[in-house]
Amino acid sequence: MLRFDTLIIGSGLAGLSLALKLADQQKVAIVTKKTMLDGASAWAQGGIAAVLSPEDSVEEHIRDTQTAGAGLCDPVTTRFVVERGASAIHWLINQGVPFSKEDNGGNDYHLTREGGHSHRRIIHATDATGKAVQQTLLEKILAHPNVTVLEHHIAIDLITGKKIGIPDQRCQGAYILNTAKGEVLTVAASNTVLATGGAGKVYLYTTNPDTATGDGIAMGWRAGCRVSNMEFMQFHPTCLYHPHAKSFLISEAVRGEGGLLKLPDGTRFMPWHDARAELAPRDVVARAIDYEMKKRGLDCVYLDISHQPESFLREHFPNIYARCLSLGIDIAKQPIPVVPAMHFTCGGLMTDLSARTDVNNLYAIGETACTGLHGANRLASNSLLECLVFAEAAAQDILGKPAPALTALPAWDESRVTDADETVVISHNWDELRRFMWDYVGIVRTTKRLQRAQHRIKLLHEEINEYYCNFHVTADLLELRNLVMTADLVVQSALSRHESRGLHFSKDYPHTLHEAVPTILYPAD
Repeated sequence: MLRFDTLIIGSGLAGLSLALKLADQQKVAIVTKKTMLDGASAWAQGGIAAVLSPEDSVEEHIRDTQTAGAGLCDPVTTRFVVERGASAIHWLINQGVPFSKEDNGGNDYHLTREGGHSHRRIIHATDATGKAVQQTLLEKILAHPNVTVLEHHIAIDLITGKKIGIPDQRCQGAYILNTAKGEVLTVAASNTVLATGGAGKVYLYTTNPDTATGDGIAMGWRAGCRVSNMEFMQFHPTCLYHPHAKSFLISEAVRGEGGLLKLPDGTRFMPWHDARAELAPRDVVARAIDYEMKKRGLDCVYLDISHQPESFLREHFPNIYARCLSLGIDIAKQPIPVVPAMHFTCGGLMTDLSARTDVNNLYAIGETACTGLHGANRLASNSLLECLVFAEAAAQDILGKPAPALTALPAWDESRVTDADETVVISHNWDELRRFMWDYVGIVRTTKRLQRAQHRIKLLHEEINEYYCNFHVTADLLELRNLVMTADLVVQSALSRHESRGLHFSKDYPHTLHEAVPTILYPAD
């Protein structure tokens, strides 16, 4: 049995930030399914939203967040996060993150603007902010003697008192599969943190990496945590449409710097849908693109920023420019074919302002959590900000209380399982799930489609549980099990909301109710 003060499951910005904040005083373990940079944080292009300009204000950032969130943002949480934005950015600067500066030779940082923002407040490192931040923090993590990194390890389930039959109901650690060796480790921890990201892979088309399989949300739900607002799955409006461009995002900042959305004949269409046009929040833009594509039978629409000089594009969007050029698209001369794709899970495990869940000594941070910040639709570039602020909040809570004694935990029991004889069941069910979620639980929904999805999820759930109980666990099986559980939570939440709000648009309930109320699901005892 491995023993740590704090076990962090996930290696995105939330997990790495928390580890650094704890490591001087605790023994910390970071568990990650693949390598340390294989999460959504490292893929983030646009940047981090914070009030850093004297022309901006906390009140305006709060108002923009609440407007994008369609009235469902928790006001206390929103203020809590926005007020701590500048200090979070300064912490990153002190760690050495190379944010882009103005090209006037001074020390001022370049701030860009994205959809839904009333000011330029997005600090960034060209168009690869997440990668720059993650690499900077990772260097410090790997050099710290108190941090143990377990790459190619996937969490199976949390260990609670209820799970192992003891009166102490707190979270006591987790069972972890070493995917390279096929061994299951028992990891005991005084505190356990779920920082596994979102659940984008529950959909056929997503901007998320392959690691985004809802693991933390599903594990927390099975352990007894409430989940909230799972119907609000954000579809990013502009994913590159090309057969060889898997999950490549075209940053919101391209529209922020003047990019225009057009039909194949060159006609702009966003002014028909919203007065803010291309700078409307993501839910508005994604629905507009979806509407135009379905109305006209289009495979994609086009994002045109060719009116900007090539030198400007190379400087501000070097990665997007290079990636498109490698596929034969010169964005300085021609528009970029784009389609919406699932991007961000706005709901998740319910937490308080210290990142605590309903289970004692279990925390959730980042996209795994539902803090109340995002409401019915996340404002662009608030996600990495949320990671930073709640990593700090969790660190303060963990370090500010006495650590409970570690309990001797039972080893993983494999005495009644065998090797699987037919792994095709997993790949088939994975494909079926992602396809019907895209068709039935996508940008525009109906009650009948949601009920069809729910029926198929029930059948998949039964098949997968039988498989899980009879065969040795594998990474593919664990991810599928978690995806089906997460899909079920999405559909349950969507069926319970009898209105259209933010990212949840129902043809059966097209109007928005006067009162904004979060969706909360309670696990069975």
